[in-house]
Amino acid sequence: MDLAAELLRYGPEAPTRGVPTLAESQAYCRQLAREHYENFQVVHLFLPHHLRDHFASLYAYCRWADDLADEAKTPEEATHLLGWWQQQLDALEQGQNATHPVFVALAATVQAKQLSFAPLHDLLSAFRQDQQTTRYATWRELDDYCRRSANPVGRLVLELADVRDDVSMALSDFVCTGLQLINFWQDLRRDFERGRIYLPAEALGGTEIDRERLLDYQTDSDLQMVLEAAVVDARQSIRRGWDLLPRVPREFRRSIELFIRGGLAICDAVRDANYQPLVRRPVLSKWKKLSLLAITFWPFRTIPKGVLT
Repeated sequence: MDLAAELLRYGPEAPTRGVPTLAESQAYCRQLAREHYENFQVVHLFLPHHLRDHFASLYAYCRWADDLADEAKTPEEATHLLGWWQQQLDALEQGQNATHPVFVALAATVQAKQLSFAPLHDLLSAFRQDQQTTRYATWRELDDYCRRSANPVGRLVLELADVRDDVSMALSDFVCTGLQLINFWQDLRRDFERGRIYLPAEALGGTEIDRERLLDYQTDSDLQMVLEAAVVDARQSIRRGWDLLPRVPREFRRSIELFIRGGLAICDAVRDANYQPLVRRPVLSKWKKLSLLAITFWPFRTIPKGVLT
């Protein structure tokens, strides 16, 4: 998304314009998802037709927030813009009429599916934290960040599916946290180059000196062992998703299954790279992605038993 251009059209300093209709707003969200979410066509294919606009409105809400956090010129500007986005969400929660196309569409989704506002607030909380926190001291701190940056997405998807029981939500949290963590380990070098280190200090011995190992992008056997354990933990969390599948409506299972298989495949990729993502970023080949899609579509595929059964 060209954030500067979109802010000129719809940002806090944009000239007053007419309120877009619901149809116009939903079309805007669909276009945003189609242009900026590489997996949109796949997810779109799996989703029930009557939920596709709702999914697009949630994606657009997250896309805007993510770009406000990452594409602003300074952390101060990002914090200011996220505060403006928070005001739009607060106004929606208070029943005020929305004027931004994302919130016009999101209002319809919230009303139609009775979505909770807590996950939407949690996501913004995590984006604001990104402007201030670039290092984590403990696994507990990182887990709290994942609770607000990743888990809300799964909870919102479950609410779209009208699944709201505590067990399903907990299983979704495991999956989303695992997916977030394995993405951190996959992108360890990329995040470091952006000034972020998600691997907690306690995992590296608890001192900043140990983090110097990351500065030279050197292979370090101790770091490999830490990452191996971290990948194992992420894999175990993602595998809890097999227990979630029977708890969601059938039309949602393939979408969730694809994310589970994709996350496990990334775990395999980090492992196959000898737990050295600082040397080379592990990626899934196009062939691997196609095979995951084919397996998910295959009617006679085997669904592994989860860790709870």
